[in-house]
Amino acid sequence: MKNYIYTSYGEDCTINFAKHLASKLHKKDIIVLSGELGSGKTKFTQGILEYFDLSDEISSPTFTIVNEYAKNGINIYHFDVYRLSDSSEFYEIGGEEYFDNGICIIEWGEIIEDVLPDDYIKISFERDFTNENTRILNITTFGNKYDDIFSNIDGIVEK
Repeated sequence: MKNYIYTSYGEDCTINFAKHLASKLHKKDIIVLSGELGSGKTKFTQGILEYFDLSDEISSPTFTIVNEYAKNGINIYHFDVYRLSDSSEFYEIGGEEYFDNGICIIEWGEIIEDVLPDDYIKISFERDFTNENTRILNITTFGNKYDDIFSNIDGIVEK
């Protein structure tokens, strides 16, 4: 497990950080996003989708639990598990079957952390109350798969 911090100074910064990260993602990669409403989780997801030329299709999966995107053989699954009471409901919808079939981005993923594979990235978004546009992204990599994924992204600081 490694910990990093990234400071985003606005929406464009968050989107660009997500694009950089997206350039390193592959099938079976999982990113858990946590943070209060309006903290930047959807903007981050927008950046990943923009990298894969899917930005015109983004919508919040709030009422559908998961939105599926596909282009050029890449599947991206954008989950919002906020309305699930626990991981058993995630199993009931077959959620774990998505893990092997594409890149999974899971908003409010702390609700289902007990069912996640050993290797995943968790990004917690925090507001900086001294500047309304600034967000602090606390990044934790679980397992060994992502040990070097953040090594060449500008602005990343290892904790």
